[in-house]
Amino acid sequence: MNVFGLLKVSGSALGAQRYRAEIAAANMANAESTRTPEGGPYRRKEVVLAGGSGLSFRTQLASASEQSVRIADVREETAPPLLRYEPGHPDADENGYVAYPNINPVTEMADLLSAVRSYQLNIAAVNAAKQMAQQSLEILK
Repeated sequence: MNVFGLLKVSGSALGAQRYRAEIAAANMANAESTRTPEGGPYRRKEVVLAGGSGLSFRTQLASASEQSVRIADVREETAPPLLRYEPGHPDADENGYVAYPNINPVTEMADLLSAVRSYQLNIAAVNAAKQMAQQSLEILK
């Protein structure tokens, strides 16, 4: 794989991890949202990433310049909402229960930290590729 292939793969991964972090932050920000434009409580979203194929590692490495990390899907959680008894709430049903998003802040923080760490590692890969290119130019002098 050449240096530009490394930069392409890492660049696409940077964008995907940034989007993953945005979705995790949106999930945490909407953890108490009981009403959305679509109706009902906010639904947790999850980013599904795609990259290589079912080929061997060696084959993927040889064609890595053609590969990139992409967002395959953004799925909405299908788990039922959490019901809390709050009869005075404006979104309460006839029994006094309010439907809240089924969002676990610990899970969201783990997703956010994973996305941030992956972003940092891809930055390190970009810096390593830049350093290799610079060293190659130094050799040619």
